[in-house]
Amino acid sequence: MTQAHDNYDATRYLEQAVELAIRNVAAGGGPFGALVVTPDGQVHEGTNRVTRDNDPTAHAEVVAIRTAAAATANFDLSGAVLYTSCEPCPLCLSAALWARIDRVYFAADRHGAAAAGFDDAVFYEYFDGTRPELLPVAHEAIPTSDAPFDAWRGHAQRTEY
Repeated sequence: MTQAHDNYDATRYLEQAVELAIRNVAAGGGPFGALVVTPDGQVHEGTNRVTRDNDPTAHAEVVAIRTAAAATANFDLSGAVLYTSCEPCPLCLSAALWARIDRVYFAADRHGAAAAGFDDAVFYEYFDGTRPELLPVAHEAIPTSDAPFDAWRGHAQRTEY
């Protein structure tokens, strides 16, 4: 797979992601589906499993990333593309960044999701810095705060990421 994706590829994969989302609704899951296409052309699927697994992080994009990483035995998915039925939320965008996904394509946008009852606009406000009260976060340094990093630096067989 090349870096340049033509509209046919994007449309085809987005249609697959939307179909996954529709099937997931019929199976009792959330209306979200995603694909990670790795550089070798392999397609790794994910559907929203939040309510099925009682896992608030089991968004379709995260599940697809987990599936691709497990199948490739690599946490670094550089060169891969994420196709998703809906605009990724901040959690999913963060997961894509950590996975080193090269590009993201989405079908429906956040406004369509909000109209269906999935409104994450307040999360965007939090990350914009306009709603810090949603999740107060405090730094409390303790004498051993840096000990895990010292252990990491001293571990000769560490895997960088």
